[in-house]
Amino acid sequence: MSLQSTVPGGRHVRLLPLLLLFAGGALLGLSTNIAKQAAGAGVAPLAFLVWSLAGATVISFIVAAWRRRLPPVNPRSIRYYLVSALVGVAGPNFIFFAAIPHVGASFVALMITLPPLLTYVGALALGMERFLALRATGVAVALAGAGLLASSRLQAPDADLFWTALVLLGPVLLAIGNLYRTLRWPAGASAQALAPGMLFAATLMLLSASLLPGHTLAIPRESSLPVTLVALQALVFAAQFQVLFSLQKIGGPVLLSLLGSVGAVVSVPVAIYLQNETPPAALIPAAILIVSGVVLLVRSRAKGADPKARTAPPGGN
Repeated sequence: MSLQSTVPGGRHVRLLPLLLLFAGGALLGLSTNIAKQAAGAGVAPLAFLVWSLAGATVISFIVAAWRRRLPPVNPRSIRYYLVSALVGVAGPNFIFFAAIPHVGASFVALMITLPPLLTYVGALALGMERFLALRATGVAVALAGAGLLASSRLQAPDADLFWTALVLLGPVLLAIGNLYRTLRWPAGASAQALAPGMLFAATLMLLSASLLPGHTLAIPRESSLPVTLVALQALVFAAQFQVLFSLQKIGGPVLLSLLGSVGAVVSVPVAIYLQNETPPAALIPAAILIVSGVVLLVRSRAKGADPKARTAPPGGN
């Protein structure tokens, strides 16, 4: 079922997935740089993630209540929140945030560009997508750009192989999350209702992890900067996951997976110019490839080349 056929205002509707993609990518790119600043301010990764997600959960619930779209509570939706939180929020974000002090915000942003290929392959295997040359080319081109950036980082003299390898687990979890959220989308649930439920589950998971030895939820109080960064990250998270679910619903898992590629285009320059990170040697050609891949993928949707692809999960608006 094509988006154009279900919603009036064809051209504007075709542009909506693209606008959501770039908005979500920008928020994702901003998020990694805020995390780098927080690490520099002495905030432990787990503490920063827990309090940021807790704030985002409160914001999301307030917005959902105002819109009268509170998260559904039943066995299926609870299972959906828990699995989505584990593979889409708590797991990958904890890996990424813990790794940022060791490999840098720009490299983490680059690794978040890897889920498109994994998501696309998974979608093909599960019958959620049909193979289309234009669509596959877009994913491959974006991935080539990510690969250029990643390889240039691995060749750097200060590369940390352990954290580099660990970060690679994050994209795998994100790809699983992209597919799961579409396949198991609760019937009748809106994007605005599902985001706070997932964020709440992720916050509880990370709070449980904080009980393990060697972890703390304390925020440094020597200055106002750590608290300010947590509050800013909470706002970014709240907006980011609202955009994520909206894009998931109207764009499908493969388009959604390109959030990381767009985020890298935003995050890497910020990390270089505002945080004095060393620029990857292949930054410009890689950015061109990533943007070109996104354009090809969006063009394949705009042409309606894959009418049988499952681009929207079941459920209400």
